[in-house]
Amino acid sequence: MIWIVVGLIAVAVTLMVLGVAGLVANPEARLVRRRLQGVPALEGGVAEARERRRRRERRESLESFLEAFGERVGKERGRDRAVRDMLVQAGYRRPNAGLLYMGLRVVLAGAGILVGIVLATFLGASAPQRLLFLGVCGIFGWMLPFVVVLRRLRKRQREIQRTLPDALDLMVVCVEAGLGLNQALVRVGEEMERVSGALSEEFTLVSLEIRAGTPRGDALRNLADRTGLPDVRGFTAMLIQTDRFGTSIADALRIHADELRTKRRQRAEEAAAKLTVKMLIPIVLFIFPSLFIVILGPAVFHLTGFLQLMGGP
Repeated sequence: MIWIVVGLIAVAVTLMVLGVAGLVANPEARLVRRRLQGVPALEGGVAEARERRRRRERRESLESFLEAFGERVGKERGRDRAVRDMLVQAGYRRPNAGLLYMGLRVVLAGAGILVGIVLATFLGASAPQRLLFLGVCGIFGWMLPFVVVLRRLRKRQREIQRTLPDALDLMVVCVEAGLGLNQALVRVGEEMERVSGALSEEFTLVSLEIRAGTPRGDALRNLADRTGLPDVRGFTAMLIQTDRFGTSIADALRIHADELRTKRRQRAEEAAAKLTVKMLIPIVLFIFPSLFIVILGPAVFHLTGFLQLMGGP
């Protein structure tokens, strides 16, 4: 019995020694084994990368198609300054954004005309009604990109206008802490990313332009042009004058921040004052008729029954 136990112990020790020796002697085998275990995840990553590449290729082909339409139909309009400024203020800053915009308008107008033809044929409309369908659907397709871009532009401007006073307060703190104006713009751009992505992007672009060698005044004017807001134009004009005349930047920023906060409070009070007038239309159209039906309905029924009894034989 003792020899059996000793033999089992010897076999176990031998196997353990051989296993440890194999692990120590073949680190490359262990590395290969570990990599082989990660092959399924690698396959999933490759499949995801292929899908992203397919989506990018489809997007690029669609953009080239729209750009070709824009060059043929609305080339001059796509490069118009007003259209370019509108797209830049809405956040579309690619060099071919104007051509893509005009190509999309043309394609959607054509698609709207086709939809109008199908609707008119399905409804069996007459010739004047067919023209009406074609005109309405074509105009809708032509105006849809403009409405979408204008809505995004206004949303972006409201976001920048709402968060600009807070950004100026943070800039005052940075300047008073010893940072220069360029470093303060970089710091504010980083901190405002959690609050307003649009304002953070604008400040980051200003700091990048200054680093690239653009004069500070020109970079600030570009900021005003990219946003199209009177508050931002006043802010940039104040910074340019302060830099030109050598006055205190912190004091000027503090005064301007107080002014912007006052404007923001006045805009909120104005919106609250307009609320009563705006609520009058739904109240008159939807709430008052329901109240009249609920309150006066039983009385009308009783009055009708009473009149019928009085007028009976």
